[in-house]
Amino acid sequence: MSRYAELHCHTNYSFLDGASWAGELVGRAAELGYEALGITDHDGFRGAVQVHAHASTIGLPVVYGTEIGMPSDSLPTSSLTASESPVTALLEPVDEAVPITGADDLTRRGRIRRMHGTKPTERRKTDHLVLLAPDPTGYAAISRLVTRGQFRGRKDAPIYSYRDLDEAARDGSLVALSGCWQGAVPRAAAKGDLFRALEEASHLKDIFGDRFFIELTHHGLPVDDDRNDILAEVAARLSISTVATNNVHYAHHHDADLAEVLAAIGGRRSLEVSDGFRPATDLRHLRTPDDMAAKFSRYPGAVERAADLGKTLAFDLDLLTPELPDFAMPGSFTTEDEYLASLVYEGAREIYPGSEDGIDPQARRRLEHELGVIESLGFAGYFLVAWDIVQFARNRDIYCQIRGSGADSAVCRCLKVTRVDPIRLGLPFERFLSHERGRPPDIDIDFEAERREEVIQYCYRRYGRERAAMVANVITYRAKSVLQDVGKAFGLTQAQVNGLTKYLDTRNPKALREAVELPAGLTADHIYDVCHRLDGFPRHLGIHSGGMVITRRPLWETTPLEWGRMADRSVLQWDKNDTAAMGLVKFDLLALGALNALHLSVDLISDFHGIDVDLALIPQEPVVYDMLTRADTVGVFQVESRAQMATLPKMKPRTFYDLAVEVALIRPGPIQGQSVHPYLRRRNGEEPVTYLHPSAEPILAKTLGVPIFQEQLMELARV
Repeated sequence: MSRYAELHCHTNYSFLDGASWAGELVGRAAELGYEALGITDHDGFRGAVQVHAHASTIGLPVVYGTEIGMPSDSLPTSSLTASESPVTALLEPVDEAVPITGADDLTRRGRIRRMHGTKPTERRKTDHLVLLAPDPTGYAAISRLVTRGQFRGRKDAPIYSYRDLDEAARDGSLVALSGCWQGAVPRAAAKGDLFRALEEASHLKDIFGDRFFIELTHHGLPVDDDRNDILAEVAARLSISTVATNNVHYAHHHDADLAEVLAAIGGRRSLEVSDGFRPATDLRHLRTPDDMAAKFSRYPGAVERAADLGKTLAFDLDLLTPELPDFAMPGSFTTEDEYLASLVYEGAREIYPGSEDGIDPQARRRLEHELGVIESLGFAGYFLVAWDIVQFARNRDIYCQIRGSGADSAVCRCLKVTRVDPIRLGLPFERFLSHERGRPPDIDIDFEAERREEVIQYCYRRYGRERAAMVANVITYRAKSVLQDVGKAFGLTQAQVNGLTKYLDTRNPKALREAVELPAGLTADHIYDVCHRLDGFPRHLGIHSGGMVITRRPLWETTPLEWGRMADRSVLQWDKNDTAAMGLVKFDLLALGALNALHLSVDLISDFHGIDVDLALIPQEPVVYDMLTRADTVGVFQVESRAQMATLPKMKPRTFYDLAVEVALIRPGPIQGQSVHPYLRRRNGEEPVTYLHPSAEPILAKTLGVPIFQEQLMELARV
């Protein structure tokens, strides 16, 4: 059996180009006995984490690379052209004073960032080039190159620089392949222009040296032999080695039609119109090593060289995870742990007064325990960054409040990032952070919806764009979106697909055959089939609702960065799951409309009545609980859902703690654990309050013997 490794392969994270999932490609490559598989998605490493996960399970070596488009209008030179403007200044932190928003500043309300324009439809002509990383250092060099290209251009239209390419090739010892038919060398060869092909190959050899290879592909087209013969002659004249690839876009032969539909969608054309643009072949799949050896027998060594190169370049994606950023501390402190402890104890003297040193003994014991856990896990910087962000918001008079398990931390209370007192309420710190949890803390911070953008932009300025970025959100195909795109690809008009999807009441593409009635015939069958097969396919990258990653070392050492569709937003190329899988810690900076409404209300009361309202000190008024008992809660955050409104009259809340129980009841845990109805029956005297064991009574007494809160379950596990 012949030896082979595919070095040019696209997953479906080459949006609207690749037609197979990472798992399919990895599984098929292992089944065919490949030495390695090279993943070269366009302009980055969007699918790298998923490829790594599947390949690690199977044991298949993976080569990590990307296919980029170098500008066709400029050959490599030592000078810096206008299109190659430097972007390094954009990535650095901005050391400038941030103006304080005053009460008379009429610009303090409203959205301050607008969307970019629509997705570019006219793409500039580029010369494709495949870059492969030999190790993590090379991976970081490619990632930096892609980041600079993305920031020099705009979303979906990066502009790469030959100067950056030369730097990346040198720093990362990168390997380059001449690319597909859209590469500079193959394009010249396809035209029969040997001189131009020699010129282009010579320039690339100057950059990469003996790490540049002429890529040969053969998809059974009449022109393939002539083009490959010229490429082989170029390689011989310039002493460049050749490698065989299949420029793979799908795992199996039968997925060729799916690739054609995706190409039509990406080109914004129907299949009929795009017929002259799409590849006239269905052979861009993973082929057997013997098939590749037979196809390239006239070019000795090309297939074997691909196998050798694949084995040499493959490495595990076990990168050094960037740490939390160094926090700027006053000169008297030498470590972040010292500074954090100083801030915490300073706040504790105000919040937990008592004893001779000014801090209540019980509170001091709790704080010493929490600070010890934080120091041992190395998360002092995380708390300092969260404190810094909250301090900025409050200095700008932006309402904010942490939510979730962060309220279980007395450290957070003393830093004044929350007003919930975990010691008084008996909340266990271990729900938030512990050695046993094995994962970083998770502080979610709510900000006024209309002013959150100020906080996000502050993070970019404070830490620099190469160390701070929003997490991406992978937009995937669901029933309505896939029917819109596929329908237009098969010739339906925009009005027709709008009519078909207007009242579509399912998100599952598999249910379209029952939910949408298309005229009977082969076209309808194809539409149903393609929609089914594209279920869940990634279509493009969006921006996560609030996740932001801030690190000590440049983020491009782990993943490239790119512009988001919203102006001045830059994002990672990974979603929250891939980010977490690679050990990157994110902060959730969330937008809450209720906080905006509260702030507007407080401002109006101050302006018209001269009363300054502190939301934390508002008295508990019976009339408010009467309204809640009547389920008069439309527009009230947390208790306006139909399930909450149905439960409130049965619950009859009379205290703030009752509201906490009410909100917690309508959650997946209590619902699936069948805690809702037993609690309501006991509260209304329809069922006696009992405990499974006497030791559970102190833990469950406030919820009438029914476990509702996660903290209660953790305490039950201790006894």
